[in-house]
Amino acid sequence: MKFFSHILWFCGAAVLGTACTRHPAPKEETEILQLQTDKACYHPGDSVTFGIDKSVSLSGLHVRYRHLNEVVDEDSLHADSWTWMPPAVDYKGYLAEVFRRDTKGKEETLGTIAVDVSSDWSKFPRYGFLSHYAGVSQEHMEQIIDRLNRLHINGVQYQDWHWKHHRPAAGTSSCPAETWTDIALRPVEKRVVDAYIAETHRRGMLSIFYNLCFGALKDAETDGVSPDWFLYKDKACTERDAHRLPSQWKSDIYLLDPGNAGWQRYLAQENEKVYSLFAFDGFQIDQLGSRGIVYNAQGQEVDLPQAYESFIRAMRTARPDKRLVMNAVSGFGQDAIARAGTDFFYNEVWADQPQFADLAEILKENAALDSTRATVFAAYMNYNVADSTGIFNTPGVLLTDAVMFALGASHLEAGEHLLCKEYFPNNNLRTTAELDKALIAYYDFLVAYENLLRDGGQWQEIKVDCTDGSLKFASWPPRAGCVSVLCRQIGNKQVLHLLNTSQADKLEWRDASGTMPEPDLHTDVPISIEVARPIERVWMASPDFHFGIPYSLEFRQKKGQVTLTLPNLKYWDIVVLEY
Repeated sequence: MKFFSHILWFCGAAVLGTACTRHPAPKEETEILQLQTDKACYHPGDSVTFGIDKSVSLSGLHVRYRHLNEVVDEDSLHADSWTWMPPAVDYKGYLAEVFRRDTKGKEETLGTIAVDVSSDWSKFPRYGFLSHYAGVSQEHMEQIIDRLNRLHINGVQYQDWHWKHHRPAAGTSSCPAETWTDIALRPVEKRVVDAYIAETHRRGMLSIFYNLCFGALKDAETDGVSPDWFLYKDKACTERDAHRLPSQWKSDIYLLDPGNAGWQRYLAQENEKVYSLFAFDGFQIDQLGSRGIVYNAQGQEVDLPQAYESFIRAMRTARPDKRLVMNAVSGFGQDAIARAGTDFFYNEVWADQPQFADLAEILKENAALDSTRATVFAAYMNYNVADSTGIFNTPGVLLTDAVMFALGASHLEAGEHLLCKEYFPNNNLRTTAELDKALIAYYDFLVAYENLLRDGGQWQEIKVDCTDGSLKFASWPPRAGCVSVLCRQIGNKQVLHLLNTSQADKLEWRDASGTMPEPDLHTDVPISIEVARPIERVWMASPDFHFGIPYSLEFRQKKGQVTLTLPNLKYWDIVVLEY
């Protein structure tokens, strides 16, 4: 079937029982089949079309659908494509498991894939990107979007697609340009941008165009930008504030006052031309972080965060039907962005917030501004080695994703390539087959368990110990040499995140030099957990094992302690205590 024809990624096999299964440490997984869905997300009442991208005997083949650890549906399979109607409940994640049952009732899992039923992307945003728009065939574009669809990306940011920052669409509404150059003088083709938008919409993804809120090129005044709108570095207005770029590029970027009503009207009109020429769903608004003290053309100091709030409100007034997201560079202006209201928090994080613990603090600050709004981190991995060609360090990427997902955020990283620099077209680092395979498992996990990862609850401190001393556990924030423990109370569940930072060379998300070591696999780890109430059942799941399928754990409870054996721990496990 067309919707999975280009996916070449892995799904493996393991032995499974029923529902939430008691399961031994999984054996070495082998390639069996690959699963795909027709969309990245679904509205309540939509049916899901699944496909198997490999010839496989249908004899004894079944599919089971779970919400968390509860089976909600099961059916036998008679074709390599089928449909399922999820429960008509909004904002729920599911895991579909394809398995074979033999005549003796023994089951073998052949593959899993997650399903997100959400009427709006802002509840559980999973943001991807595009950055190359010339010389791309239709087949290659389909391959790129197939990849993003398999990661359940529900919104795509179009970086460096535009002609000029102050005039993003080339040509006129009646006579649009078919080709133009971007800021780096790279060619851009309208047919490629249009085709990408159509392909993302076919997959249920939103397409969001990128631009600065206050950028203009050197020829801006000839295009009608008023000199009264610029920002200056001095009160006497002798030096315009500018973002300097390589001399061989089109222009430096000169900065304007985003709170100036004239500039807001000008850009809103230019954006209207964008929307008339392209089927974009919204505007990804960028800034440049703190600029120090800056002045308007009247020599008055400009409060940039306040200006950002005004700018966002102006863009919403101009097109209330379109989506808005704004970058808070190192958190700059986040409180004002929150007041103005965007689809979710978007935090571009840098070396001034390098620790895993800093990510948690950012989320805490965001929650204080709006506890219902999700967070996406724009965070560039292996940054220091990305100026030359190489490969991503798989342990660094996976541990950072594990921490971000456990904390309740998602990671802007996936596009035509994985992100390593703030200049999104930089594709110096490539992913290995191992990392590609693991990312599918991690994004399936992010979706399947979204109601435990990103759907409210209260953080708690909980004490976990390894009773044979083979591992050390420590409550958040992370400590060197220890497995980091996070705990969130959600209804009648306590969700423990066990993040294996015990062998990390640094407790930093960036893995800037690509040196994060691969953690050892630990099996049959005896642990004790302090609890205050009687526990009814315990189950666990991991993106590292058993296809992310939940399985039950035997436990004993005595004198405020629950003891159990953790079958395996690599990067990240969740253990769920149900009261």
